[in-house]
Amino acid sequence: MSKILAAHDIVASYDGIVRTSDFNENGIRNDELSRFCTSGKLYRVRKGVYSAVPTNEIAEERLLAELLPDAVICMESALYYYGYSDHAPTEWTISVPRSFSRSRLKIEGLFLKPRYVQEELFNIGLSTENINGFELKIYDRERCICDCFKYRNKIDSELFNKALNAYASDPQKNLMKLLDYARKMRVQKKVREIMEVLLNG
Repeated sequence: MSKILAAHDIVASYDGIVRTSDFNENGIRNDELSRFCTSGKLYRVRKGVYSAVPTNEIAEERLLAELLPDAVICMESALYYYGYSDHAPTEWTISVPRSFSRSRLKIEGLFLKPRYVQEELFNIGLSTENINGFELKIYDRERCICDCFKYRNKIDSELFNKALNAYASDPQKNLMKLLDYARKMRVQKKVREIMEVLLNG
C-alpha cells in the first residue's frame, strides 16, 4: 500500500482529524506529512493536526470540541445561542485561561475571538450544551449577563441592551444565581441597579 493511501486509512480510523504523533505511531514520518500537505493530499488544520479534507468542510463545532475542549463559548456567541442576540457572530467568542497557549488558537479556517480570563473567574457559570451535535463548554445565562457588565466598554450598546432585556423576560433566568455570580465578579452594584429597573419597569 502506498504511503498516502496508508495516511488516508489512518485519517479514516481516527474519524477525520489526526495528530502528528498518531501518524508517526503508524509509520508516517513528518517529512512525508509535509510533502502530502504541499501536494494537497492532506490538509494542515493547525500545527501538528491534519485532515484529509479542507477545514471548511469540517463542522466548526467539531473543531472546537476536538481541538479546544477546554475553551468556553462566551459573550457574543453564547448570547446568540441563548437567543439574547439576533446577530449571528462571524467568529466564535471563547474564554480561555490567561495561561492558555496562543499557538493552540491558530486553527485553519476557524475564526476565533479569544478572551483571556483570570483563573479564579474562569469556572464561574461553566456549563455544557449540545450544539449542532457536539458537546461544547459554554457559560450559562447568568454568567453571560455578568460578562456583559464586566466587559461593558467592549461590546455594542445595542447588544448590551438587547441581552439584558431578553434575560429579564426569560422564564429560565435565575436571579439568585445572577447576583451570586455578580458578587464574585465584582459587578454586583451595576447588575442590581439595572436589573431592578428592568424587572420592575
